[in-house]
Amino acid sequence: MTFILHCQILLGESVSVYLSYFLHLSLSINNFFIPMPIYHKLGKFPQKRHTQFKNPKGGKHPFYYEQLFGTEGFSGMSSLLYHVHRPTMVKEIVKSYSVAPKIADGKNIKARLLEGFQIEPADDFLESRKALLVNSDVHLGLAAPRKSLKNYFYKNADADEMLFIHKGSGTLRTMMGNIKFEYGDYLIIPRGIIYQIDFDTKDNRLLYLESFSPIYTPKRYRNHFGQLLEHSPFCERDLKLPKSLETNDRKGSFLMKIKKEGMIHEVVYASHPFDVVGWDGYNFPYGFSIHNFEPITGRVHLPPPVHQTFETDTYVVCSFCPRLYDYHPKSIPAPYNHSNIDSDEVLYYVAGDFMSRNDIKQGHITLHPKGIPHGPAPGAMERSIGQKETQELAVMVDTFKPLMVTEAALKIDDGKYYKSWVE
Repeated sequence: MTFILHCQILLGESVSVYLSYFLHLSLSINNFFIPMPIYHKLGKFPQKRHTQFKNPKGGKHPFYYEQLFGTEGFSGMSSLLYHVHRPTMVKEIVKSYSVAPKIADGKNIKARLLEGFQIEPADDFLESRKALLVNSDVHLGLAAPRKSLKNYFYKNADADEMLFIHKGSGTLRTMMGNIKFEYGDYLIIPRGIIYQIDFDTKDNRLLYLESFSPIYTPKRYRNHFGQLLEHSPFCERDLKLPKSLETNDRKGSFLMKIKKEGMIHEVVYASHPFDVVGWDGYNFPYGFSIHNFEPITGRVHLPPPVHQTFETDTYVVCSFCPRLYDYHPKSIPAPYNHSNIDSDEVLYYVAGDFMSRNDIKQGHITLHPKGIPHGPAPGAMERSIGQKETQELAVMVDTFKPLMVTEAALKIDDGKYYKSWVE
């Protein structure tokens, strides 16, 4: 404001009005992109950043090694990590191979039903992941890993990852701490995080997204500081933050698989990737349970954005949870028919009655592509009248670019879902 006052004196009122407008516009643009900022810290670190931090053991490594861990250049969320060993010590690049999805239908117009539990389990965590619906912004797939990821470390260098736990429980282990997870948890893993996963059982089912833009909480739930507001269906208390920082002071040969541009690169590091003694900042993995989402309801049927849980610049994620139905005396609880003009809609069915569909089971995925209206199945609208509540549980992903169908998806496509609205 001091700058604007000087402009008024030197340049006159009219010029200062324009400067005030552009300053306000600049602040608005910056606020538009503010993610949900939560400051978190684990372990030990120096009081002043970018200063000497001595290792009490001394020897060949008298100092801990600082690492800035951030995205979007130096303007996005970031944390400062302090390592026992340099985080840059690559001993060998063993091999590289393609894991790019194989596209079967790149110009899809057909509504599809994918029977997700037909995805065959696999021992290896990465091999169990099957990309089903993809575009240049996000890859959506399913995984059924039987064993924990222990024999190597994994890093996605291109994409934030969202893992939704449909079956199973365990611990997400990362260089920034560990997070216990269970049925119904979303795990948000920022790009560049090195992680392993310990599963408690062999029967594990995951929905996963690889997001090529950062995953944030919806901006309309937040004030201009980024704090979640009173009308938000969840708050910061509901988040599962990293705990139990592992610090391994070990040298040797440690295999890391790095995903980058559709390739897996097997790289051998000279020190244990989990050697962080402490960190603080805003960029870290976290969890959120779908069971802690508090649904927003009204007298008449509300549109899908009231279920929104996460957003990016290119798609949104919504949670459909058990809730009371609309309470207008003539309300129709089933969703009205609507046109997919700007986005493809994907629904992953987790549990419950799925009142808007017929013959839907757990693990099913429905795809409603842009260009064709869709709505409740025949009879669903009539069945919903007079109902007081629903126990459905589902995850929805709406993308702003069309989704391509992979060969893996066609193997579990029922082939007839697109005709299910014909009476």
